[in-house]
Amino acid sequence: MKGNDKIIEHLNARLAEELTAVNQYMVHAEMCDNWRYKKLDSMIQKRAIDEMKHAEKLIARILFLEGRPIVSNLNKMHIGAEVPNMHENDHTAEEGAIKGYNDSIRVAVEVGDNGTRELLESILKDEEEHIDQIEAQLDQIKQMGVQNYLVEQLD
Repeated sequence: MKGNDKIIEHLNARLAEELTAVNQYMVHAEMCDNWRYKKLDSMIQKRAIDEMKHAEKLIARILFLEGRPIVSNLNKMHIGAEVPNMHENDHTAEEGAIKGYNDSIRVAVEVGDNGTRELLESILKDEEEHIDQIEAQLDQIKQMGVQNYLVEQLD
């Protein structure tokens, strides 16, 4: 089915965000693994896998709409040198993703592409869960201090 060019452009923009997030999260997860913060490693790795699944769904939709998925475009990554910076950078990435998905949903509604709208809404829900998880981590750091927070991440 031939899709709307504007929708395909939006889907490729979201794809670039997802692929960038996968890379950023995998680096952060590996850093946490290296520091032996097992809980954080696992949490961030799961988020990276969620983003990979989002990318896969976006690619499938672009192909369905007879577009060409652009997987070579990545946005600038922001790797944190310490755990609080990681969470802050990941929060910024999720904020951008949420804004992007809301913009793309608006365009899908405008052009009457309900299939794309439904896909984008389901991914948006996951992104909102991601930002909520990151905000909880930042709140824990603020409430208990970074040293106590990091001790909790060792198991």
